[in-house]
Amino acid sequence: MDLDLFLQFLTNGVVMGVFYALSALGLTLIFGLMRVVNFAHGEFYMLGGVTGWFVTSYLGLDFFSGLALVAVAMAAFGWLVDRFLIERVRGQGEEPGILLTIGLSIFLVNATLLVVGPAPMKVAGAVAEGPLFFGPIAVTKLRLIAVGVGIALIAGAHLIIRKTRLGAAMRATFQDPMAASLAGIRTGNVYAATFALGCTLAALSGMLLGSIYSAQASVGGLISLKSFVVVILGGMGSFAGAIAGGLLLGIAEAFWGGYVATGMVDVVGFVLVILILLFRPQGLFSIRAERA
Repeated sequence: MDLDLFLQFLTNGVVMGVFYALSALGLTLIFGLMRVVNFAHGEFYMLGGVTGWFVTSYLGLDFFSGLALVAVAMAAFGWLVDRFLIERVRGQGEEPGILLTIGLSIFLVNATLLVVGPAPMKVAGAVAEGPLFFGPIAVTKLRLIAVGVGIALIAGAHLIIRKTRLGAAMRATFQDPMAASLAGIRTGNVYAATFALGCTLAALSGMLLGSIYSAQASVGGLISLKSFVVVILGGMGSFAGAIAGGLLLGIAEAFWGGYVATGMVDVVGFVLVILILLFRPQGLFSIRAERA
């Protein structure tokens, strides 16, 4: 085995794994706290990429200003979606939420196709394309910056959950919604903030990857599937599990595409899911919490 090639594939896998983890974090937060299986998650990723393309190409914003604007816009949109849609089916079991988010997914895809069309859209990157060499490993400047931003966003989400009053309210609501409500926590606001945070993480992942590859209206379905794969691998509701699952999927896809067959890369995640469900159905990291 060529060691240089192995290290290059490993690096490529870690790069993709960071974005898989960032996108899946939003999904695992929403499911872990709200018990909402969000089938529109990939469409929030798609909207982040498309909105990032619009603000950088048409409004003339630089990449980081565009990223900040996308974060604010998608957080507000996620809050409104929870308040006007998700809240109406809360507490009615998982099936109404599944049907609602499937309908939302179909609406968002078709609305985006109607507005911008099906063509791929390139988000203007933070820097010009160009390779950097670390020994035998080559990484473009754009990927390096995007990965750095992705890691910073993951760390920021961790700090929000662990070190802020909102995070404490999220953890309390996750453990026991009734007790949290009796303690004075406005659980409705906590649910809305959680949904907004999850949508924002997915959207920012979409803009970051849109600067490396492209944004497209029809990409959401595949991203939703990959995010569910990551969440199942890592364990439902587990923050650390989403990171581990994302890295595992990214590295597995990179090695499969490099050594076996590039055209069959998307199959790898589903093979991993089957193995996990057979031998460790709770995922690599599982959170067991008694809910009222």
